[in-house]
Amino acid sequence: MLKEPCFQHLFLFVSVDNSSSLLVILGPTACGKTRLATQLAAQVEGEIISADSRQVYRGMNLGTGKDLDEYVVDGKNIPYHLIDICDAGEAYHVHRFQVDFQVVFSNIQNRHRTPILCGGTGLYIESVLKQYQFTGIPVDEALRSQLETLSDEALLTRFNTTSSAYSALADTSTRKRLVRAIEIATYLQTHSFETAPAPPLNYQIFGLDLPVEERRTRITRRLHQRLQDGMIHEVQALLQQGVTPEQLIYYGLEYKFITEYLTGVLDYATMVERLNVAIHQFAKRQMTFFRKMERDGLTIHWLDALAPLPQLIEEIRRSVS
Repeated sequence: MLKEPCFQHLFLFVSVDNSSSLLVILGPTACGKTRLATQLAAQVEGEIISADSRQVYRGMNLGTGKDLDEYVVDGKNIPYHLIDICDAGEAYHVHRFQVDFQVVFSNIQNRHRTPILCGGTGLYIESVLKQYQFTGIPVDEALRSQLETLSDEALLTRFNTTSSAYSALADTSTRKRLVRAIEIATYLQTHSFETAPAPPLNYQIFGLDLPVEERRTRITRRLHQRLQDGMIHEVQALLQQGVTPEQLIYYGLEYKFITEYLTGVLDYATMVERLNVAIHQFAKRQMTFFRKMERDGLTIHWLDALAPLPQLIEEIRRSVS
């Protein structure tokens, strides 16, 4: 098992070919991705493409950390995309993200502006950078029903014994993604699957280092602030709109634990304690995925995340000029 290093990493992928210009900012939760992306966008005539699997949903604002106020820089509105494009409870997945990304990316380029892909869902970002080919494989509800009865350990064993062309690419960091990985691998054992690749992207990678203790402090402080700002009321409103408890629990983290509090499964203090721990664990899982990306051949040039934003932006612009 990999041990978490003493620094968390916020990765910035920057295209070095103006004909396929893409800036990508990613990192663990609470590391300041949105602020860096919007400040950078203000200087390079950029538009933000969100790479967050939950920010696509309307009404899920505090829990997903949309921080829409940061999209106004010095009185200037920074355009953003793939935020608030679905109703809560609707299905959204990596293949749909790939399709949506290509449309938005092309439109931004046609306007001669700079696309900036920003978010913490590493799977989504890697899917467009590495042009994942298997995301369009259909859902198998019967198989999923069968897999839901298995423990996490049994699921991992099932995945390891179901080899396919997808095995080396799969993300098995969560139960949901492990089930999907088995579903894809099972399909490929009896079906062929080919898709036309998207145009290649050329990019250079920068990383921002932030001490882990600072990350932990930010996560806990942000959680309490969002609870004060009305995150429980946000979840309650979703329930009143007809989103089921099961659907909200499926979204995990804030929506899972607050739903369990609102439905009487947890008391308030236990909810806050377990949610805080879960967010820290989530950030470590994000780091595990990002380290895997690095091991898979992505060269990263590190920057100091504690440096002032103007300094970071200047370093980035100088590096890609």
